[in-house]
Amino acid sequence: LMTNELRNFLELNLPKVKEGKKAKFSLGVSEPKIGSHIFEETKIPCQSNEFVLELLRGVRLHFDRFIKDLKPGDLEKAQLGLGHSYSRAKVKFNVNRVDNMVIQAIFLLDTLDKDINSFSMRVREWYSWHFPELVKIVNDNYLYARVVKLIEDKSKLTDDMVPALTDILGDEDKAKEIVEAGKASMGQDLSAVDLVNVQMFAQRVMDLSEYRKKLYEYLVTKMNDIAPNLASLIGEVVGARLISHAGSLTNLAKCPSSTLQILGAEKALFRALKTRGNTPKYGLIFHSSFIGRASARNKGRMARYLANKCSIASRIDCFAEKNTTIFGEKLREQVEERLDFYDKGVAPRKNIDVMKAAIESTENNDTEMKEAATDTSGKKSKKKKSKSEIAVDGEPMSVDKVAATNGDASEEPKSEKTKKKKDKRKLDEEPAADLNGVSGVDAPEDGTAKKKKKKKKAEDNEEDVQAKSEKKKKKKSKSEDGDE
Repeated sequence: LMTNELRNFLELNLPKVKEGKKAKFSLGVSEPKIGSHIFEETKIPCQSNEFVLELLRGVRLHFDRFIKDLKPGDLEKAQLGLGHSYSRAKVKFNVNRVDNMVIQAIFLLDTLDKDINSFSMRVREWYSWHFPELVKIVNDNYLYARVVKLIEDKSKLTDDMVPALTDILGDEDKAKEIVEAGKASMGQDLSAVDLVNVQMFAQRVMDLSEYRKKLYEYLVTKMNDIAPNLASLIGEVVGARLISHAGSLTNLAKCPSSTLQILGAEKALFRALKTRGNTPKYGLIFHSSFIGRASARNKGRMARYLANKCSIASRIDCFAEKNTTIFGEKLREQVEERLDFYDKGVAPRKNIDVMKAAIESTENNDTEMKEAATDTSGKKSKKKKSKSEIAVDGEPMSVDKVAATNGDASEEPKSEKTKKKKDKRKLDEEPAADLNGVSGVDAPEDGTAKKKKKKKKAEDNEEDVQAKSEKKKKKKSKSEDGDE
């Protein structure tokens, strides 16, 4: 595509090309596609061939001789700057669809899970010296840390603390049980300093758990931006693990479904190949709920089918221009149907029918979005209306449409270039006053004008035939006179 800077530069430095006349010059371009774009936009004729490339090579080689103001290091700096800007442009695709963030988030989520588990076990072990009965009453790590923070010293446990404990646990019976256990606890007493350290550590575990929740929400939003279909098919966490294991969404899209099926089970695969044993049936995909729901003998089949659908979803996410979850939802329905087929024998729909339905629903959504956009902005839709519709609606018409209505109503649509040329000519010929009175009523008059033209042509043809016959008669009469 031609940038605005390039367009301005060309229009300032090259002579203007008049319409209908051939230009006396042509612009040499190394890239034929940009040459065609320049010609479409500015009508400057371009050519791209070996001769032009050879010229450009010469220009590049002797560039420092053509421009006198260049200093010795300037050209190298310019080349370096160009290289840097090119690299930045390659890295900077769509800001919302950067899959690096998902890869980092899922790695951090996994490490946080490990850390929170190990820290929670440390809190349990540490506080159990003081209050060992609490471990059996409260199983959840996060809730245990909150209870420890609230209780502090078990000797202070009274019935007044039951409401506060019920707020944390959501169960009044458990709160009463903790108070009773605190009164008859077998644990040893801790000094004030030790209790403070336990409280600080419990607070750190709580903070980490809360941060983990926020990180998970962030991951969900990013996955819905980057790979909405994959996320709706297999879940955000498993989808993110697949992307991070493959390296990027593009790499995952390039993987065949057989590779995607055993992503994460590489060790087992190579061990099986080495020992000539059975190869693994699933890798990271095993964490999906679908394989867990399948029966033991159908797990392998289910993994193969799910990998197939995941590869389709990842390719749609990677190469589709618009973000939709419709394909992912339809693929999920197909996997559900396949589960029913294995369990109950219900015949699933064909893939081609499901994909057709998905494409139709996306098209319907697009049209609805366009209609909503036109309603809000108050602009007309881009679809060209017929002349009769324009006459009925009575909408204000642009100059291009006015020029179009002056032409014959029954003419077939031609290419845009010829239309533009005709419009310009007609606008030059016709006075501006005529534009105000144009409406779709002229269409039948144009039809009658066409009939008149046809009649005139027929009459002209008849006159030509009569003239020819008269000439022949004169020639015959001359020849007969000569014979006599």
